[in-house]
Amino acid sequence: MKLLEDSLNELNISYTDKQIDMFNQYYELLIEWNKRINLTAITEKEDVILKHFVDSVLICRFFKFYQGIRLIDIGTGAGFPGIPVKILNPECSIVLLDSLNKRIRFLDTVINTLGLTDIECIHGRAEDVSREKNYRRSFDYSISRAVSNLSTLSEYCIPFLKTEGKFIAYKSDKSEKEIIESENAVSCLGSEITDIKEISIPGTDILRKFVIITNKKPVDNKYPRKAGIPEKDPL
Repeated sequence: MKLLEDSLNELNISYTDKQIDMFNQYYELLIEWNKRINLTAITEKEDVILKHFVDSVLICRFFKFYQGIRLIDIGTGAGFPGIPVKILNPECSIVLLDSLNKRIRFLDTVINTLGLTDIECIHGRAEDVSREKNYRRSFDYSISRAVSNLSTLSEYCIPFLKTEGKFIAYKSDKSEKEIIESENAVSCLGSEITDIKEISIPGTDILRKFVIITNKKPVDNKYPRKAGIPEKDPL
C-alpha cells in the first residue's frame, strides 16, 4: 500500500497506519466479492488504489468532514467515494445509498469488517428516499461519483440538502458543456453552482473536477420527479 501512502502524502492528506490497513482490507473484500457480483471492472491493485481509493479521497483536499457533519453518497456502488471518505474522516456521519441490494450486502460486510461506525447503508432509489422525512433536507453534503449527467444528478442529490448544504459532483476534465447545460436544472432546484475545483490524481494524467453546488432554498416538493424521468428528460 505504499502507493496509497505516497499519493496521500503528495496530496497533504493525513492518515494513520490503521487507516492504511483498512484500505487494504477493503481492497481484499472488493476483489473477493467481485468474483460473485459485478462491483468493478478495475481489479489490479495499483489501479484500484489510484482510480478508486485516491480518486475518492481527492475531495478531502478541499473539504473537512468533522464530527456533526452529515453526508450522503448517492449511487455509491461498491462504496466509492463514501467508504474511502469515511475511513479518513471517521467522526462524520455518512449514508450510502444504492438501488441494488447485492451491493448493499457487500457494503454491510465492508463496514462490519472494518469496524466503521456512524455509517448507514440504504437500499433504494434517490427519487424515493429523498422524499422520506428522515432524509430530505437533512444533509450538509451530498456527493456522487455516478456517471449520470449533472442535470440528472442534481435532481437526485440536491433535495437531500439543508439550506446552504453542498452537492459535490465528481466530474471529468471534459465536463465543461455538461456543467453549462446543468445550470437550468440547478436553478430550478433552488441552488447555484458556487465553485469548481480541479485536481489531478498523483502520478497520473487523470484530472478530476469537483462541481460544487450550494442549495439556497428548500427544493420544491415536485422534485425529484418519478423514477426514470430525470434520466429521460433532464430539467
